[in-house]
Amino acid sequence: MNYLAHLFLSCDDEDHLLGNFIADSIKRPEGMVFRQSIKEGIHLHKLIDQYTDKHPIVKRSTKRLHFKHHHYASVVVDIWYDHLLAKNWTTYSEVSLRDFADKMYGILKNKIDDMPSKMKMDLPAMASDDWLMKYAKMDGMLEMFERLKKRVSRPELLLDVKETFVEVEEGLEADFKEFFPLLQAYIKAHHNHSSHNHSHYGHRH
Repeated sequence: MNYLAHLFLSCDDEDHLLGNFIADSIKRPEGMVFRQSIKEGIHLHKLIDQYTDKHPIVKRSTKRLHFKHHHYASVVVDIWYDHLLAKNWTTYSEVSLRDFADKMYGILKNKIDDMPSKMKMDLPAMASDDWLMKYAKMDGMLEMFERLKKRVSRPELLLDVKETFVEVEEGLEADFKEFFPLLQAYIKAHHNHSSHNHSHYGHRH
């Protein structure tokens, strides 16, 4: 799961959303000073990642891409799953993707003082380049992968991602549609178990 799914699966609590957003930029969260509610958002991010990485449906998706992208296959799946969430957005949300993205940018800008320095630097570009909307369009997805190529040690393993996706799209989309409701249910169950606040995690209501 990438930015879009992580934000979508955050509850209505803005600190949870912030913690979920910054989690990957924090190497040792226990050593940093955050409000408890932000720490809960960081923990939520880890729960989503752990559940996703271990799930047999996601492993099936990764296997579809391994022949071409090798050890980056799981990263590629994470990003394509966000594309499939954007593509099928109205199945999962009554709020338009445009309105959701604008709301996320607004909340995160208001919380920028609580962010680690890396995210403080990334957020303006994320908002001005409208990353969350880019997941919906193939051109936007290819921009995402171009940025990723600059950060990895073997960018050649990320060549031809569009061609690979076209080859496996039907199977990958079937995987996503089977997996995502399970992830939603898992996060909702965890939330209901750990909190008396019954806000919904990424569910239509």
